[in-house]
Amino acid sequence: MSDKLKIAIVGCGNIAEPYARNLVTFPQLELVGMTDLDLPRAEALSAKYGGQVYPTYDALLADEAVDLVVNLTIHHAHYAVTKQALEAGKHVVSEKPLALTVEQARELVELADSRGLRLGGTPFTFMGEAQQTAMKMIRDGKLGRVRVAYAEVNWGRIETWHPAPAPFYDVGPLFDVGVYPLMFMTALFGPARLVQSYGRVVYPDRVTKRGEPFTVTTPDFAVTMIEFADGTLGRLTTNFYVPNKASQRGLEFHGDAGSLTLGSWHEFNGELRFAEFGKEYETVQPVKEPFPGVRWGLNVAEIADALAEGRLHRSTGEHAAHVTEILVAAAESMQTHQPVVIQSTFTPPEPMDWAK
Repeated sequence: MSDKLKIAIVGCGNIAEPYARNLVTFPQLELVGMTDLDLPRAEALSAKYGGQVYPTYDALLADEAVDLVVNLTIHHAHYAVTKQALEAGKHVVSEKPLALTVEQARELVELADSRGLRLGGTPFTFMGEAQQTAMKMIRDGKLGRVRVAYAEVNWGRIETWHPAPAPFYDVGPLFDVGVYPLMFMTALFGPARLVQSYGRVVYPDRVTKRGEPFTVTTPDFAVTMIEFADGTLGRLTTNFYVPNKASQRGLEFHGDAGSLTLGSWHEFNGELRFAEFGKEYETVQPVKEPFPGVRWGLNVAEIADALAEGRLHRSTGEHAAHVTEILVAAAESMQTHQPVVIQSTFTPPEPMDWAK
């Protein structure tokens, strides 16, 4: 492998451009190409950010110059696309969720391990400046013992902005965007041990941007309780109904000595506010100047650094597989109305060097 990690993108939909735009800014990475079932989309991405267009996914995997595949396909394709790349000897970063079943997620982790390959999961936004600052404050005891965490994911109505909303509604908001605070909270508190969830369809009849009606059958609203191994209780609200500009958003952490709010579990420059118990909230400055928005591709660059330094990368497939089990457990709990025990574990990520 050369000094630069050579990467290729599979799946050139809406999220591919933010990824490509940021990937090309990392000196340790080289974007060598991309492919998509709809080749004109790959050609448009290539025209803006460079790299060749592979006529098929098989052609991409056959290129020995490709070190790592960034899997940006739809939710239902993540498992098969990632598995094929690992079998071809490529490192992989997969968009969320890693898979839609616990068995498939575990299989991918085991396959990567058996081949000596890196499997990177998402979301990776816990590595952002605001998020790392919040985690540092909690680790340093600023809040005392944290006992309760709230996460709000009001993600609006996908059909109002996305040209192909069906896959999002098929998996539901918990699998699509609930993974962001789940990845964050597990990175902070460690593995989950018990999950109980309630969900239902609150707005079944929808219309796409093209005026095509469709019906939602997977719960588009859910409230999930998570008990972490360290005893912390988390409450996660997810939906595809309430606008994402709602007053209830982001993350809250409540401890014996104080409370901390993070305005966004997503954007690296989310607002941080802290209050000692019984006092008013005050703004907190991040420990490092934050990137505006999300630095897509940071997890890919972090894997390149980890390979160069011979260490474990921070956003691991093992972690993403654990979050997949939480998601599956929540879906099961919605059906049975009973709590579900989580069996898996993972090694929590190290803080970013600048946030230790």
